[in-house]
Amino acid sequence: MDKLQIELATLDDAEALLAIYAYYVEETAITFEYEVPTVQEFKNRMATTLERYPYLIAKKGQKIVGYAHASAFKGRAAYDYAVETTIYVDPNCKRMGLGKKLYTALEAALEQQGILNLYACIAYPAVEDQYLTKDSVSYHERLGYRLVGEFYQCGYKYNTWYNMVWMEKMIGEHQPNQEPLKRFADIQAQFKPNEFG
Repeated sequence: MDKLQIELATLDDAEALLAIYAYYVEETAITFEYEVPTVQEFKNRMATTLERYPYLIAKKGQKIVGYAHASAFKGRAAYDYAVETTIYVDPNCKRMGLGKKLYTALEAALEQQGILNLYACIAYPAVEDQYLTKDSVSYHERLGYRLVGEFYQCGYKYNTWYNMVWMEKMIGEHQPNQEPLKRFADIQAQFKPNEFG
């Protein structure tokens, strides 16, 4: 059996990552996106992320089976110590521990950058259905996130109105004279994802 490896994503991985994401767009309400983006659009999204933040992949053998990344929480400078986290796992590889490994490595990278607050924006059903369960909230709770807000009937997909929640996790100490942040590129050479995953 192939050992799970956590690696840094490159733009060459875009097609494989998009194949994972496409399932969630087409078959679930986990993402509120209606149309699967093109490979080029997905690459552009990755490139924007990679300007400042880590983008990690999980591989079993040569097959990419999941990915996780951070992105800007808000566009104002005062929010720079906070990020939004994102994770998607091949639907055939759920409940195998790879999500936890991805998030552990992602948090380690963000901590090295000086990031303090992690936020997860999660689609949430009033009543579970075939497109959306409450599993993602439970999963993030197990990883140390706490619920901090809920927006009601703000996402419409599959003829259903879904809620959205924000969850938060602190991974650093807030100081009056906070150390400057580093871009991921500044720590990338020293960062070894498999040491944390």
